Amino acid sequence: MFDDIGNRSREIFRHLVEAYMETGEPIGSRTLSQRLGMNLSPASIRNIMGSLEQKGLLYSPHTSAGRLPTEAGLRFFVHGLMELGYLSDEEKKNIDKQCKATGNNMPQMLEDASLILSGLSKCAGLVMGYKSEKALKHIEFVNLGPGRALLVLLTEDGLVENRVLELPLGMPHSSLTQATNYLNARLKGQTLPEVKESILEELKQDRAELDEVTRGLVEAGIASWSGSGAGETLIVRGKGNLLQDIHFEGDLERLKGLFDILETKESLISILDSSMDAEGVQIFIGSENTLFDMSGCSMIVAPYGNNQNQVVGAVGVIGPKRINYGKIIPMVDYTAKVISQLIAKGVS
Repeated sequence: MFDDIGNRSREIFRHLVEAYMETGEPIGSRTLSQRLGMNLSPASIRNIMGSLEQKGLLYSPHTSAGRLPTEAGLRFFVHGLMELGYLSDEEKKNIDKQCKATGNNMPQMLEDASLILSGLSKCAGLVMGYKSEKALKHIEFVNLGPGRALLVLLTEDGLVENRVLELPLGMPHSSLTQATNYLNARLKGQTLPEVKESILEELKQDRAELDEVTRGLVEAGIASWSGSGAGETLIVRGKGNLLQDIHFEGDLERLKGLFDILETKESLISILDSSMDAEGVQIFIGSENTLFDMSGCSMIVAPYGNNQNQVVGAVGVIGPKRINYGKIIPMVDYTAKVISQLIAKGVS
């Protein structure tokens, strides 16, 4: 689309976008002249900027004589001019350490992954939790002491999910055993949503031969499954980082729109879910996705997989359109690979 742009114009445009990403401010010809190190006058640079504006790569906000990249310009930069950065050994160690710190606890690992991404990117880190379309193989309640039990779910593809339940004090151990036997007798190779539906229907019609205590335990276990197993678990951390990127009056309104998006999890999950069908890192810039159209934000996301090379979730970063794509793309990609490796080694 922009094949007719000469090398000098490309270089000026690249420097303008990089300067914009650093400051968030419109960039003028004098600033570019100082950055370029070329033997070009500000007047010559202004002429080139005008040409780039006519091509739809730049625009001039009414409050300034400087230029800003359009969304089309940002896409041109990201996909054609940007040089990908590299994570330092220290940054890789931080990601490794943070993701591995929780041992074999999958939910906590995903929580920590979102935190490390938000910290390193200075944006909001997000993780869509384990998505399983595989049938359940085993369910078990494990006693953790007075008032607490661990609910463990094992799927046929070898992944394990567990969570702690708060129980009434004095609940007999026999109730844990009875609830475990009741649920496993009804798995029949069903997926988690299917098991939930059939058991809730049985409990509703009082067809379950369970005492009141055990029935309460089964219902508590089912309630704890909400949002899991169907690609609906979404963790977003670091929204406060986005408050640091306010430069213009209109940014406040766009930031409010972005916060609304982060709260509208179903819509955001649909984007993450669709990105899981593609390989590698996916980049969404502004109106490239209708959900981001009015919020002026971008999202970088990469899928992660299990030990059978099946995609089961996604990690990413969401922030303003001027985020450091060159740095964040390899960061998201590396984090997704670390999570995939940990899952393959048996993180549960």
